[in-house]
Amino acid sequence: MKKKQVLRIVTDVPMTAALVLLMSYSLLGEAAHEWIGVAMLALFVTHHVLNRRWFRGLFKGKYTPFRILQTALVLLIFAGMIGSAVSGAVLSRYALDFLPIRGGRAWAREVHMLCAYWGFVLMSLHLGLHWNMMLAKVRNVGKTQTWLLRIAALAVAVYGIYAFAKQDILNYLLLRNHFVFFDFDAPRIVFYLDYIAIMGLFIFIGHYLARWLRRGKKDMQR
Repeated sequence: MKKKQVLRIVTDVPMTAALVLLMSYSLLGEAAHEWIGVAMLALFVTHHVLNRRWFRGLFKGKYTPFRILQTALVLLIFAGMIGSAVSGAVLSRYALDFLPIRGGRAWAREVHMLCAYWGFVLMSLHLGLHWNMMLAKVRNVGKTQTWLLRIAALAVAVYGIYAFAKQDILNYLLLRNHFVFFDFDAPRIVFYLDYIAIMGLFIFIGHYLARWLRRGKKDMQR
């Protein structure tokens, strides 16, 4: 494996884990949430530095439906991360408390919440668009194992639909609820499994959407 590929794995795996952890705000504690957020931002910047060639080619070549979707997701995620970083700095009481920022907490709380939930969904979709790279590593498995993996992915996606409703994600995305509810009586592992399943749902959607868009391109070329 090339050095750059290793660096991408070392960056992307912790970033994905941080994305899930950040959704558990009150369960982790405010200080931990802020420091994980700072780490997430650092990993996000590193991820884009490692993929800077993609940005250099942004205005080159033909834009297929898949590329349009991929580019739109990247730009929306980038905007969301800026929103999260700025609002997080305004709200910070620990990691960035040294910054001379006063006031603005009311608007920052709403922006931070909106960017956090949309960022979670969009990043999960983005992962799904590139899930074929992960699947390429298990292409040599037999047909039985392949079908078992597909059934497992479908099961995660189905549970993800339930978890999406259970965790009231739609209302957070639409900012109908301005405060996130956490069930402190439930085991934390249940919360994390719910969010991993929700992430799995959008990875599933992103993966099959990418396959459909790529298949459409092949059909047009026939």
